Amino acid sequence: MTFEEKLHGAQQSGDFNALINEIPYARLIGLTLKRVGDEVLFCLPKNDDNIGNPILPAIHGGVIGGFMELSASLQLMMNMDIATIPKMIDFSLDYLRAGRHQDTFAECQVWRQGSRVANVAITAWQTDKANPIATARAHFLLKS
Repeated sequence: MTFEEKLHGAQQSGDFNALINEIPYARLIGLTLKRVGDEVLFCLPKNDDNIGNPILPAIHGGVIGGFMELSASLQLMMNMDIATIPKMIDFSLDYLRAGRHQDTFAECQVWRQGSRVANVAITAWQTDKANPIATARAHFLLKS
């Protein structure tokens, strides 16, 4: 079964956890998702392998960026009607504070989804959603 077929099955069932397990980077960093009502909350669990600065200790910035980028892609795939993988056009990330060695969460909002391009805003936080550790914007090409 191809990834696109698995994506279509996940869209039909609403269960994306099996699909996430098919993505090697998601497995590597431990990405999971939870549904809270109509909202989706992505989680990067505390993991020693994700540490970039052992002195603080703090999560590696690349792991935070990859987590947020993958969360945006998954959010868009969850909202799309067709089983295709969107192509990233642009990703802009603002680090606001160090990501401490603890669980990290992300929430995505699809701001505009036209027929060809979608814009997604991503916010990542740890203990308090009002104090994000990073924010990002991603632009995706839906059709070529």
